[in-house]
Amino acid sequence: MSKGILGIHHVTAIAGEPQENVDFYAGILGLRLVKQTVNYDDPGTYHLYYGDKLGHPGTIMTFFPWPGARRGRRGTGQVTVTSFSVPGGSFGYWTERLKKHDIAFEDPVRRFDEEV
Repeated sequence: MSKGILGIHHVTAIAGEPQENVDFYAGILGLRLVKQTVNYDDPGTYHLYYGDKLGHPGTIMTFFPWPGARRGRRGTGQVTVTSFSVPGGSFGYWTERLKKHDIAFEDPVRRFDEEV
């Protein structure tokens, strides 16, 4: 008997320098670097996995760091915004943390009846 799809397992994106990626996602955002492996189609490229403390499915964001890759252009079907869930009442903390590290961000907006 097969189970229905319950959600997204992970999202993968392209990044620049690997160390800058680790510094931001693990250092500033505090995600756990769950796994570091290689891109099986391009073994000279890392595949970096970040997630919650236990690496639960649905919390995973992965990256292929390709420092020399041309920047993407906004277009049909391309992701242009990534939102992360934070505990209620913690927007002030995150606002100050991102400002402290000179990270550009947008004020929260409502999407799907949720503040993101």
